[in-house]
Amino acid sequence: MLKISQIKEMLTESPDEELINQLKSDDRKGVQKLLKSYQKKIEKDQMLAQQFKDMQAYEKAALLKGYSLIAGTDEAGRGPLAGPVVAAAVILPEGFYLAGLNDSKKLSEQKRELFFEEIMTSADVGVGIIEAAEIDRINILNASKQAMIKAIRQLKQQPEYVLADAVTLDIQIPQKSIIKGDAKSVSIAAASVIAKVTRDRLMKEAAEKYPGYDLEKNAGYGTKDHIEAIKKLGLTGEHRRSFEPVKSMFQS
Repeated sequence: MLKISQIKEMLTESPDEELINQLKSDDRKGVQKLLKSYQKKIEKDQMLAQQFKDMQAYEKAALLKGYSLIAGTDEAGRGPLAGPVVAAAVILPEGFYLAGLNDSKKLSEQKRELFFEEIMTSADVGVGIIEAAEIDRINILNASKQAMIKAIRQLKQQPEYVLADAVTLDIQIPQKSIIKGDAKSVSIAAASVIAKVTRDRLMKEAAEKYPGYDLEKNAGYGTKDHIEAIKKLGLTGEHRRSFEPVKSMFQS
């Protein structure tokens, strides 16, 4: 009879149907617990595979139209009081699969970091950054669009088709705007991860330059402590002066 430790190891190595049936008739509680965990993992893997397949619908539709280089683009940092808006554009390679890839806001920081490395290693990635002063000058919507266009231009390959999250871009490339695209398109989801992780890292760097605002924790968003720090310490070069409540706080 197999030891439970042996069974545990075998279940991590793609067990065959014969072994699974054998374990089902094993009345040891430890074996049944391992089997239940294994079956839950299989169900989760299947769910994630189906989710990924569903999120390939826009890419597949573009492929059917004859486009092969399809870029997804998204931004991070529209709402904060401080820091840049960061966009990414991503062309995923054929056969790419990353279980659990989704809107970056739905992922833990640890998962985002892991996915960031996987996407950067596997895909063609471009990043565009628009700083706070430029956001104040042209407004956040235009800044977000400009960051996306910059990101697209940073790609090694010229995309034939662009999937953009909720905006229409001033580009000469066929495109499709998708509301909540970061949860509906694998390419946009990948771009959302790159944009979010890149921006979070930039805000940690800004926190070292401007201590006292907790930028490494709040990422520039208008938390109560952040607003109190602005009142106490004033504005930095990272703050968006056109954003409320900053605008009202410092009107002359």
